[in-house]
Amino acid sequence: MQTWLRRKDIDRITEHEESRRLVRTLSWPHLVALGIGAIVGTGIYTLVGVAANLAGPAVLLSFLVAGVVCACAALAYAEMATMMPAAGSAYTYSYAVLGEGIAWVVGWSLILEYSLVVSAVAVGWSGSVVEFLRGLGVALPQAFVAGPHAGGLVNLPAVVIVFVVAGLLMLGTRESATLNAILVTVKVVALGVFVAIAMPHFDSANLHPFMPYGFVKSTGADGVEHGVMAAAAIIFFAFYGFDAISTAAEEAKNPGRDLSIGIVGSMVGCTLIYLLVAVAAVGAMHFTVFAQSPAPLALIMRELGQGAAAKIVAGAAVVALPTVLLAFFYGQSRIFFVMSRDGLLPHGLSKVNPRSGTPTAVTLFTAVIVAALAGVASLDEIASLANAGTLAAFTAVAVCMLVLRRRDPNRPRTFRTPAAWVVGPAAIGGCIYLFLSLKHQTQLWFLLWNAIGIVVYLVFGRRGSLLARGQHA
Repeated sequence: MQTWLRRKDIDRITEHEESRRLVRTLSWPHLVALGIGAIVGTGIYTLVGVAANLAGPAVLLSFLVAGVVCACAALAYAEMATMMPAAGSAYTYSYAVLGEGIAWVVGWSLILEYSLVVSAVAVGWSGSVVEFLRGLGVALPQAFVAGPHAGGLVNLPAVVIVFVVAGLLMLGTRESATLNAILVTVKVVALGVFVAIAMPHFDSANLHPFMPYGFVKSTGADGVEHGVMAAAAIIFFAFYGFDAISTAAEEAKNPGRDLSIGIVGSMVGCTLIYLLVAVAAVGAMHFTVFAQSPAPLALIMRELGQGAAAKIVAGAAVVALPTVLLAFFYGQSRIFFVMSRDGLLPHGLSKVNPRSGTPTAVTLFTAVIVAALAGVASLDEIASLANAGTLAAFTAVAVCMLVLRRRDPNRPRTFRTPAAWVVGPAAIGGCIYLFLSLKHQTQLWFLLWNAIGIVVYLVFGRRGSLLARGQHA
């Protein structure tokens, strides 16, 4: 039990040996772009159709519920990230506050989250590419644009984009962040085009019946779980990119200022973008028209007779969805990196390339894993399981914030979460409720994943831990 409770020293959490130290190259505009790039992506370009199929026009409430829970979690993240400006996000905070055992479970859950998110976004990007090319009269062979679940052999575009993004990250963090900022601008402009064209076609008749499947999760005659909360549990996938910003804490030039601006600013901006796009989508067309489409926004444009706009929206998704890939891939590589640096995963993965200042070995290792998943996986199943890992991490961060408020109330806090004893429990309760709203199969797979993780920790992690050997990372 003592093994599970050993903690990192918060006052030494940014001290690392030279060859395993990341370089501070990112300013707050890079972090805001990283957050918007992560948050605004597959969720609005593809999952809006999946979620509308589960909740009908009440998908608007699903977006709102998921957004409120994420906002509470974002405030907790902002406080913890500015207090502990080290890579690792929820894993690092848990290690310093709750102990090594809980940190391992959180880190293992983050590995699940980031790996599956990158895979899901790669699958979504592939769907956008296929749709875009089809609009230009180019049809790609089905065998190479879909996994076995969809009648193909391998989703080759998804595999290729994963390795392209990995290559960008290995070139350098600042360089990839700058390119990300440019692509984010393209993406936001394209969504503005969609709203400007779709909103004049708003028809209140498309909102009736508003809540055809009810609010709470329920299983329909087709065996599918419907309802506002069932959709919110999936849509949650569309909001939680801001935690990728906290993984960049060790590379922020002025973490005390930049991290809070990046996390809170991107969350507020993205919530407004999401609600505008969702209102425009369900108002312009009945949800049954686009609910099953892999590229619902482009489909709505075509149905409205706006073929050119459809190509712009589809083209922007092709160009800009890789920003989501880049942000989450970045976060995944940093989670692997920090757990390796702490000795809980093979220590050799945490070497930093002296030329680029990036952990190239762990980035390539991450690419192999997520590309294999993207080549054969199903988008809806991935999104749901990734949410489970995220919900665990968000819960841990809110708990860490509240524990430190009690244990160390006088520690300097550059950013203080307002009404912490309301926001913290709201984030915890909301995350637990969303977890219970996931499919039972998803919950079981998540528990199985963590059972495997505990075995890995007992066999390797607890012995390899630098704390177990009396060392500091």
